[in-house]
Amino acid sequence: MSDHAPEPRSRNADRSQQAILDAARDEFALLGLAGARVDRIAERADVNKRLIYYYFGSKDDLFLAVLESVYADIRTAEQKLHLLELSPPEAVRRLTEFTWDYYIDHPEFITLLNSANLHQARHLKKSGRVQEMNSPVIQTLGDILERGRKDGVFRGGVDAMQLYISIASLAYFYLSNNFTLSAIFGRDLLTGKAQAERRSHICDVILGYVLKD
Repeated sequence: MSDHAPEPRSRNADRSQQAILDAARDEFALLGLAGARVDRIAERADVNKRLIYYYFGSKDDLFLAVLESVYADIRTAEQKLHLLELSPPEAVRRLTEFTWDYYIDHPEFITLLNSANLHQARHLKKSGRVQEMNSPVIQTLGDILERGRKDGVFRGGVDAMQLYISIASLAYFYLSNNFTLSAIFGRDLLTGKAQAERRSHICDVILGYVLKD
């Protein structure tokens, strides 16, 4: 019996920490780092405020934990695409479509990154995990580009990191600036039709760049 006693406590601790992370993600995404309040996070998570400080140390440390968590989520989702099992053009298209779809389905990811950039990424610079989490997707994309080059379908000299930044930015800029862009151009850029057009456009741009003439 005593051998199993710590397990429920461990599960409860894991649940509490996850509840705090989920609540903090919503609070930070809605109000940013400056506007977020630990009292409200505790209320959202239905935990004692002292527990937040016990597990995470400070509001800034909690913000970093949230950033690491959302980066881990998107990297895990990318791994499930099994890109290396696809042909190079299919893999690049799939990654491009996935990135757009993920940003659409997780708007908090964009707002959290906006907040992180507002603070010049000083939290992420302290992280020992984020670079490790991000390197696999660049390595995978590099392998895909090299295979496509050897197959004669991709042109050479494409930098995997630059290409990934382009894929992300073509989706990120459109979505993070959709309110101003919609106002400037007098169109609702988040209608179903507009989203489908943008998704298709991004794929055409990215594939048009990597495919050999």
